[in-house]
Amino acid sequence: MSIPTIAAVRKSLVAPPGKAFDLSARETSGRAIFSDKEAAETSLKKDAAVINELKDMLYAEERRSLLVILQGMDTSGKSGTIKAVFSETTPLGMQVKAFKAPSTEELARDYLWRVHNAVPRRGNVGIFDRSHYEDVLVVRVRGFAPLEDVEKRYEQINAFEKHLTENGTAVLKFMLNIGYEEQGVRLKERLQETHKLWKFNPGDLDDRSKWTEFMQAYEIAIKRCSTRHAPWYVVPADSRTRRNALIARVVRGALEGMDLKWKNPGYEPGSYDIS
Repeated sequence: MSIPTIAAVRKSLVAPPGKAFDLSARETSGRAIFSDKEAAETSLKKDAAVINELKDMLYAEERRSLLVILQGMDTSGKSGTIKAVFSETTPLGMQVKAFKAPSTEELARDYLWRVHNAVPRRGNVGIFDRSHYEDVLVVRVRGFAPLEDVEKRYEQINAFEKHLTENGTAVLKFMLNIGYEEQGVRLKERLQETHKLWKFNPGDLDDRSKWTEFMQAYEIAIKRCSTRHAPWYVVPADSRTRRNALIARVVRGALEGMDLKWKNPGYEPGSYDIS
């Protein structure tokens, strides 16, 4: 049973900044990285425990934060990823934000306003279920804004993310790359299983009918916004177990890369006598 190193997983998933990128060339099963599903389960369990400890250190340090962005087509597993990768994590120091269609209040401001308001505070891990990338994905495909305005947003998003990283917020971006056939299977599950009915939205079928357009929009966004300070990771999402294990590897690596230390309390423990 072989578990790939964090470095190997990063290399397999990353969309190299500044280089050509072809989304259709990325496979969706995850078997090329985790051939053994049992190894993926073992890896996830170990990484989830380490993520919890590192998250506590981040919270105690209270100087930096981590933002995890999850993007993907419907049924790709954004909420399932959160549940699995952070299964061992206590709620303290965690922030989760699910972005839906903007409200009237949000539409009255620039498209990044609601996003910046949701960025995790220092010491916290923030998770975005969808994000500012909706404004170059669904907005582009649906024509909710003029194409000339959408074209400007890639550079604006890069500047926004650079601002975050230069001010103490590490940014991890994951595109959950589910295949067309697997999405069909999961949409049928939502109609057949009582506990999943609430997840089904007829609008999901409309998005599915525009699959090619959405894949083109994702490819453009990944190509233009995979940067050195905030690269994109394209994660095979047909297998829930492999998807979760791969993302956990990268999240653990990012936290370990922060070289976190337990905060100095500012006093000598031996100075106190508790009887």
